[in-house]
Amino acid sequence: QVQLVESGGGLVQPGGSLRLSCAAAGRTVNRYNMGWFRQPPGKDRDLIAYITWSSSSTDYVDSVKGRFTISRDNAKNTVYLQMNSLKPEDTAVYYCAARELGSVRWIYWGQGTQVTVSS
Repeated sequence: QVQLVESGGGLVQPGGSLRLSCAAAGRTVNRYNMGWFRQPPGKDRDLIAYITWSSSSTDYVDSVKGRFTISRDNAKNTVYLQMNSLKPEDTAVYYCAARELGSVRWIYWGQGTQVTVSS
């Protein structure tokens, strides 16, 4: 089993920055690809950033390209989401998730961390 815990959310002004962390607990022996999702109020939860186990590949939705950066440190069992130039529309609950290599199903989820972008 893999347990994921997000942290780093909070209130930030437009144009500000936050770095979210997702720490994996348990026996993380297997390799996992990781993703960051977000769910704005009243909307669906969508994948916004993705990274492979080796960090050889990343991908982002257009709305966050150039502003957000996903990274990971496997030695620390942690994945990060650096969020710059934040906009009010970035306000959401952010979740990290994991899936096994070769799988399309996200099987492990964190509890979420709130990010609020407001003046």
